Amino acid sequence: MSKIKLYYDTLSQPARALKLFLLVNKIPYEGIAVNLAKGEHFQPEYKKINPLRKVPVLEHNGTIIRESVGIFRYLCRELDIPDHWYPKDSLQQAKVDEYLEWQHLNTRLFCAMFVHYKVLKPKFAGEPQDEKMVSYAFKGMQSTLDVISNVWLKDRKYLCGDKISIADLLGVCELEQPRLGGYDVGKDRPILKAYMERVRGDLQPHYSEVMKRFDKFLSKYGDLIAKL
Repeated sequence: MSKIKLYYDTLSQPARALKLFLLVNKIPYEGIAVNLAKGEHFQPEYKKINPLRKVPVLEHNGTIIRESVGIFRYLCRELDIPDHWYPKDSLQQAKVDEYLEWQHLNTRLFCAMFVHYKVLKPKFAGEPQDEKMVSYAFKGMQSTLDVISNVWLKDRKYLCGDKISIADLLGVCELEQPRLGGYDVGKDRPILKAYMERVRGDLQPHYSEVMKRFDKFLSKYGDLIAKL
């Protein structure tokens, strides 16, 4: 197998998820860091790789794949990895696909939107905080977290069953993001808190490694964020 290249920044939720997948499964790859904070994803060189100017991007055998869910599915088809990540059985695979499709307009949308309007725009774009949008995103996030606790994790250890899957990699990385907005998704949600701790533990020591840049960013800007 030719070497895989992963273009990433671990401030990005799906980029963290993909890096975790490669590390946990001991898949050889070349990591190419793209610093989002410095705008490297807007440089002409990177635009040639991804005209959408986003991370992550996977390069394999001369082919570029740009969307994280598509990358996960590709890797699970092409590589010899444990079946629990993305089962070959059609019904079990459909259960994972359910979450992968649902999360785009729920977990990913509202957790990211909350951080975007509460922190990123006022702190890094210098724009006044849009209280209406912060409130909208926060309410949407609260509703999403309730659904995760009461539906996806009802009588389950993981989002799609009793074994960890790629859905959990994407899920846990999105659920970490609101910490940048000073919010802990496990607060007052014991089921969700236990789930987060379970997945973090399953993915160690790689989880702590992949979260280093995120935690450093939070440590650097945490006091400023708390004042917004």
